[in-house]
Amino acid sequence: MLALKTVTFIYDAREDRILAAINAGMTDAWSCWLTRRVALALLDRAGEFVVNTSPLAKQAPSELRGEFAEFEREAAIASTAPAMSKTSGEVLKPTAARAELAERLTLSMQGNNFRFELHGHEQAGAAGMLKRAELQRILQMLEAQVAKAAWTVSPTRPKTAPAADELAAKPFRH
Repeated sequence: MLALKTVTFIYDAREDRILAAINAGMTDAWSCWLTRRVALALLDRAGEFVVNTSPLAKQAPSELRGEFAEFEREAAIASTAPAMSKTSGEVLKPTAARAELAERLTLSMQGNNFRFELHGHEQAGAAGMLKRAELQRILQMLEAQVAKAAWTVSPTRPKTAPAADELAAKPFRH
């Protein structure tokens, strides 16, 4: 498993997937494709996990926890801004050509840090220890690509149960 040093997310409309380029341009580069289902599930679950493990949000009154978590997120994005750089398309082209399908993502808490792992279909992968602010930045970067893709609703989680009359068979025309 490779050590995660850098990560770049790029939405590819032709593939209708998000490329996760790990250590792009380096000798230990690896990449994988994130499907809509995987990307939305990661954002949903990781976002919840970050909020639930936040020392700042835990200290806040329950009615203000969401606001404290959002404040923490904004501070994380600001504090990690100097580390951001643009990865050129020329560096990403060979990475995309070798990308494999992401099979599993793992996020766990280890002390005050998070262990982030990406596993590909061919059993290759990358892992790294991230500070809370770094994880929040990575999630924000992924959210930006999900927005580009216009993937707004998770197909596996309906927001409300359909009404009884909606369940009845409906005629359709071609």
